[in-house]
Amino acid sequence: MPLFPFRLDCCRGLPLIALLTAASLVQAQTQSQGAAARTERADPLDAQVRVPAANHSSALASYRRLGDDKRIDWKEANEAVNRIGGWRAYAREAQQPEPAPMAPASRAVPAPVAASGAAPAHGGHKMH
Repeated sequence: MPLFPFRLDCCRGLPLIALLTAASLVQAQTQSQGAAARTERADPLDAQVRVPAANHSSALASYRRLGDDKRIDWKEANEAVNRIGGWRAYAREAQQPEPAPMAPASRAVPAPVAASGAAPAHGGHKMH
């Protein structure tokens, strides 16, 4: 009977993986310490210090409200899908990156959603 009742062939590469992981962690730590030593922090009490401009891009800039799309009859929708190539056309479209917004979003605040139309807290998931 062998000393180990299971095969160790699958574990031969583990020491090499552990060594490479440790080496990459040490390298990342020394690079971050070197970068911290090179960058000199400005005095936070000095009002004359130059700072980079703050840029903000809203995550909701490309948001479209639910009622913004034109509603069409289901038969027209099916014909349109058939005309452009079926579901494969939508799959190709979904894999293309979103275009960047051309103009900055307006500062208008969207109206709050009524509590009666809110989704349940668990989104329809069953509790066990």
